[in-house]
Amino acid sequence: MAKHLTTWDPFREMVSLRDELDRLFDSVFGRLPRERGETYWAPPLDIEETEDAIVVRAELPGMNKEDIKVSLSGDTLTISGERKFESEKKNRTYYRQERIYGKFQRTVTLPAEVEGDKAKASYKAGVLELVLPKSEKSKAKEITIVAED
Repeated sequence: MAKHLTTWDPFREMVSLRDELDRLFDSVFGRLPRERGETYWAPPLDIEETEDAIVVRAELPGMNKEDIKVSLSGDTLTISGERKFESEKKNRTYYRQERIYGKFQRTVTLPAEVEGDKAKASYKAGVLELVLPKSEKSKAKEITIVAED
């Protein structure tokens, strides 16, 4: 039986709650929807360690690869960028707007030392995948046992 890990993101829940309350107050008091202010969000990440590499996957649907920046400093990886709000078109009524827009940044400490100059990045179907080869000194080494007579 396969087990699926589900993580609770309290910040995502707070942003969603705040947006719902804003919409409620806007509708009750007859205010016009306000312009979306600058918001920050954090894309969900998976970090996997294989024998030879650290693999990081980030969900960034609806983005262009040009709007995503990846940097590595020592054992610290930062993924940042901005998902721009699509301007509202006239003569349309929105009943829900749940997609998150604005700047984002995720900074994580990697579980092993990597060789940043050999890193590979790909972006497909809204998922950024980084393959960060481990440095030789962080790879597991097998120690040969010598028998003494």
